[in-house]
Amino acid sequence: MLAWYTTRGNNMMPWLRGRVLKVLRSARGFCGPHGQPPPLLDPQDIVATWEAISLGRQPVPEYFNFAHDVLDLWSQLEKAGHRPPIPAFWWVNGAGGEVKWNFEQLGQQSRRAANVLRDTCSLQPGDRMMLVLPRLPEWWLVSVACIRTGAVMIPGVSQLTEKDLKYRLQASRAKSIITSDSLAPRVDAISADCPSLQTKLLVSDSSRPGWMNFRELLREASTEHNCVRTKSQDPLAIYFTSGTTGAPKMVEHSQASYGLGFVASGRHWVDLTKSDIFWNTSDTGWVKAAWTLFSAWPNGSCIFVHELPRVDAKVILNTLSSFPITTLCCVPTIFRLLVQEDLTRYQFQSLRHCLTGGEALNPDVREKWKSQVGLELHEGYGQSETVVICANSKGMKIKSGSMGKASPPYDVQIVDDEGNILSPGEEGNVAVRVRPVRPFCFFSCYLDNPEKTEASERGDFYITGDRAHKDKDGYFWFMGRNDDVINSSSYRIGPVEVESALAEHPAVLEAAVVSSPDPIRGEVVKAFIVLSPTYSSQDPEKLTRELQEHVKRVTAPYKYPRKVTFVSELPKTVSGKIQRSKLRSQEWGETRGSPRKAP
Repeated sequence: MLAWYTTRGNNMMPWLRGRVLKVLRSARGFCGPHGQPPPLLDPQDIVATWEAISLGRQPVPEYFNFAHDVLDLWSQLEKAGHRPPIPAFWWVNGAGGEVKWNFEQLGQQSRRAANVLRDTCSLQPGDRMMLVLPRLPEWWLVSVACIRTGAVMIPGVSQLTEKDLKYRLQASRAKSIITSDSLAPRVDAISADCPSLQTKLLVSDSSRPGWMNFRELLREASTEHNCVRTKSQDPLAIYFTSGTTGAPKMVEHSQASYGLGFVASGRHWVDLTKSDIFWNTSDTGWVKAAWTLFSAWPNGSCIFVHELPRVDAKVILNTLSSFPITTLCCVPTIFRLLVQEDLTRYQFQSLRHCLTGGEALNPDVREKWKSQVGLELHEGYGQSETVVICANSKGMKIKSGSMGKASPPYDVQIVDDEGNILSPGEEGNVAVRVRPVRPFCFFSCYLDNPEKTEASERGDFYITGDRAHKDKDGYFWFMGRNDDVINSSSYRIGPVEVESALAEHPAVLEAAVVSSPDPIRGEVVKAFIVLSPTYSSQDPEKLTRELQEHVKRVTAPYKYPRKVTFVSELPKTVSGKIQRSKLRSQEWGETRGSPRKAP
């Protein structure tokens, strides 16, 4: 059992090696004074040390590898009896298909996958691999396999077009890609224009010319694999993120920034323990899927996954009723759909903690969920470039509509456009202090774009591009993206507040608010509204006036939507986030684009 440690000798972090050896020795019967076994070291003591690094209270080790130093550790603790008999990974497809792995099985399967990447795909440390898969178990296997081999994973959503794929493959110079049947034809259509792409892996039960079948290779691969030695600052992942202008940017994270950066938020915001089963409905192409991976597994928790080919409120509610899920995370849009259902028909026997993030949460949705389910919605806020920036942590007083307080180790402030800290109540840029010390759990840079990296900082701060204000108690109140905030006759209006006001009216199922051009005011508020079924046949003009008066009553009169359009659905990402940018471009025209905001 101890051979796992001796294979790397001094490479293992000394504090961790000593603590784990105590656990394993006690499990093997080594006795203390008077023939009594020494007290067992609780694995949470180890997690607490990871947490201390995550909080900036201990230095980041020179070498770190999440697969070796976290997952393989839990595998040993699991075999020694220091973890409840729940899976580490639990996948269902809603049609009877199910996959369950404990940490030992996850280790075996991910080592097989690592051998496929190393031997079949010839990936070396630092080589890049695109992962474009739906919610299939292979996504998690290959993610861990990339870490074991030192390959850099580049997740992407399954709805990428040929143009999207071509741009990402060319920009990243990825050597390999793994995808499913639905996307393989798009890759074939552009692969000739991507000279760096050398191998293509297909997750399928059938074959395709020019592709290697990953499932077949996995079955034949060895379970023996020596994890590479990675430094904490070696690259782990690249995410493509869209800015307000130009092509998507490549955000690079390190082995430590993600591998250790989520331990603290996993304990205090997600409130995870080694007995929890955590379901995050996010698409695998978005950072929240990685956030789940790197917050759940360090805490010994189980990751639950439903294949969920499309968002379906009844499927989500039935799943919560049928499986012992303790912790749920969805984007606010999904919670808005869930509270439209009759929640009294469902029994969530195990659910104890709920989270949301990715867009602003309407207070009305939070209140409906709490009144019907009996649980708070703990909102968190972060970006592809960061880990969790602000959060409503477990046990903290929640102010409805706020995204909580700064999440350590970040020093979060509201600053002006020159980077000067503003007083409580003043609206400005959400900013994270990066000088004199840059937080380790921060992105490394925008790859191949030093100008963008430099432009993201003002003075001592990284500027998120979001606007908010902070109250005297330290709570942050989101106003919108810099491009989302509406400037009408010098009144700055955050779309979230108007959307929240509209959501309180029974006629409104969903709403999105953007700026719209106006010859007098420059910009005015426009609302795109999806009506509840019972209101769909009402007179549009009369209903528009009713909703406008409702907003005037609920919030400041100048914020009411002067323009209203009723639509059957709102444009959304695959993870369910409303795409205001598409509606804004529609209003202002593709040639002009979004309106410029006054400083």
